[in-house]
Amino acid sequence: MNSLLSFAEKNLEELVTPFGQTDVLLLYAIAAGRLKKYLGDRELAGKIWMPSGRMRYLIKRGSKLEPLFAHELEEAVTLEFLELRSKTEHLSSAKKEITDVQAKVWQYFLPRKLSDFFYATNHEGPGKEIDRIFFDIDRSNGISAEQAQETTQIFVETIKEDQELEELLGNYDLSINWTGNSFHVLFFLDELMPSPFYDEHFQYSKNDPERNFTGKWAKKINEQVEFKVAGGHERQGNSINIDPSQSPSGKLCRVPLGSLHMENPETINGISVPITEKMLYNEDLISKLTLYTPKDIIKNLSEIEKNLPERFR
Repeated sequence: MNSLLSFAEKNLEELVTPFGQTDVLLLYAIAAGRLKKYLGDRELAGKIWMPSGRMRYLIKRGSKLEPLFAHELEEAVTLEFLELRSKTEHLSSAKKEITDVQAKVWQYFLPRKLSDFFYATNHEGPGKEIDRIFFDIDRSNGISAEQAQETTQIFVETIKEDQELEELLGNYDLSINWTGNSFHVLFFLDELMPSPFYDEHFQYSKNDPERNFTGKWAKKINEQVEFKVAGGHERQGNSINIDPSQSPSGKLCRVPLGSLHMENPETINGISVPITEKMLYNEDLISKLTLYTPKDIIKNLSEIEKNLPERFR
């Protein structure tokens, strides 16, 4: 990994085009190395954008393929592997020269294609125990990133003031991440909970929106802002959704550090980065975050990873 990071630091302008070809693995292997504690034994996933054809993108994940983990991604990606991928069209042509784990990595992140980087929030497969609650601050067209920042700020304040939540969860860590377009907020619980725990306390109900925390919090936020905030996954236009639907096992979450955010198969329009609660009060936060590039991630890696919850550093 030291040689990979050293190569990246010397080639900051080619972080997603090492050896002259598009390849996300240089960036993602470095990120995986810094996220081994955060991701742990969570299965990884890649969203591969297809420049042409019937499918706009492909999701490669552990429920469909042999599972891939952060430590494997970090260990499998070498400069020799990246150079080979730049010269080889298909995995079948390279199999004799690479390890089984490298072949698995190849399937998840194709060479010459841009990809987002995800992981299984509470593992692959439905109905498993959970220890993370994940909220997507999902903004629709017509809602600015600054409005998403305001929503996230009030959302975190609301969470921390909720005595009922404190009684329910006890100790928990909070993580706030910029996705490249908006924000994610996650609770990290100190113990595993059965899957119905999410259904009872956090799953949004359109028919009974205030039956649990999500709808109540969305209502409180909506009363404090000049735009519409709603709970749940269903977009309502010109609104922000407080969406916990990717919390259960079998659902995916963007990794908090280094994932490209794609506008289309050719255009990167952001990159994920962890932030602190204090940063949410910075008036120039969005202007800084929207300018972040892979180059900035590598140049400031040691400082950025300090924004992760302490247990994962």
